[in-house]
Amino acid sequence: MRPDLVTLFQALGDPTRLRLLNLVAAGEVCVCYFIEILDEPQPKISRHLAYLRRAGLVTARRDGKWMHYGLVTPQEPAQAEVLKTVLRVLGANPKMQRDRAALERACCAVRLPASLQNAPRPELTRARNA
Repeated sequence: MRPDLVTLFQALGDPTRLRLLNLVAAGEVCVCYFIEILDEPQPKISRHLAYLRRAGLVTARRDGKWMHYGLVTPQEPAQAEVLKTVLRVLGANPKMQRDRAALERACCAVRLPASLQNAPRPELTRARNA
């Protein structure tokens, strides 16, 4: 089932989901990094990621015990344009910029926080304000 505009806007209507989308716009990210950066409990993060998956905005990939999430661009041109605009606006938001900087620091740190010691590092491939 392809999500409709109502589903898309509902998915975009939550601050936590917007923060998650901002982070996956940088590339595929392990859920443990979301927990660390957003400082939210795992069940809350997982619930919002599941919502984004149902809306068709993120994809999930399991690698052993790790779950990785990546951005999905909707096939419907109008929905793709809405997402592109939202991501551009998020990229200009100071709070979202801090989240992205925290992700970049965490993934590139020589010494990771204890909660991320064994976690796979994200590969940040997308442009900052893509």
